[in-house]
Amino acid sequence: MIPTDPLFYVVGLTTVFIIAVGKGAFGGGLATLGVPLLSLVMPPIEAAIIVAPITVLTDVFAFGSYRLGNASKPDLRWFLPAMLMGLALGYFFFVLIDPRLVNIGIGVIAFVFAIDWFIRQRSKSDAVEHPLSPALAAGSGGAFGFTSFVAHSGGPILSAYLLYRGLNKTLYVGTSIVIYALVNILKLFPYLLLGAAKPAVLVHAALLAPVVPLGVWLGAHFHNRLDQRKLFFWCYAILLFASAKLLFDAVRALMA
Repeated sequence: MIPTDPLFYVVGLTTVFIIAVGKGAFGGGLATLGVPLLSLVMPPIEAAIIVAPITVLTDVFAFGSYRLGNASKPDLRWFLPAMLMGLALGYFFFVLIDPRLVNIGIGVIAFVFAIDWFIRQRSKSDAVEHPLSPALAAGSGGAFGFTSFVAHSGGPILSAYLLYRGLNKTLYVGTSIVIYALVNILKLFPYLLLGAAKPAVLVHAALLAPVVPLGVWLGAHFHNRLDQRKLFFWCYAILLFASAKLLFDAVRALMA
């Protein structure tokens, strides 16, 4: 039940550490690397089961680094209820929708959004804060919840919305942490049901978990040392990478 292959620990601990650092520094975004990297040393389904409780654990430690007061409550007020509705719709329409097509749509939108930001930075020096739009917040929340359930790919939508808002770096990360924590908890139970049939997988998750506290702490330290412009540069870079990867994986799956 306990792995003896050194490669499992090298790849597994490194992957979990990267996810934890991303949570502390950016509020999330690097978890998209979890399943692809872990799939190098285990089947993809087992990798997905392991990532689910790991992300919840990173949320727990992230709350210790960012107080709830660091989240944008006006955005949460409109985003979260719509997210819950999106999750519910995703549950009911899960068997009817091809997640590969959902991923392509998300990937195209997020990729164009990120490219547009990099182009505009050639003539702008600072991020522009846009006023809260209840309709945009609710629409983004619903799309985030729906795609998170159907295709496990809501991250680019959340990043695009919060980056468009132009919140300061601490509000950006704090708001991301609250939203990711809630959606990860709501999605955890189905994965634990899958894991109950594979108890060894849950043991593997426990073996990789000890690097989470250090990773989140280092990420938060990294966040505090970055100025806002540099932090947003890396957030958009992650969004660009995640959207490109989403597109590549979805197109490859359709062509298989």
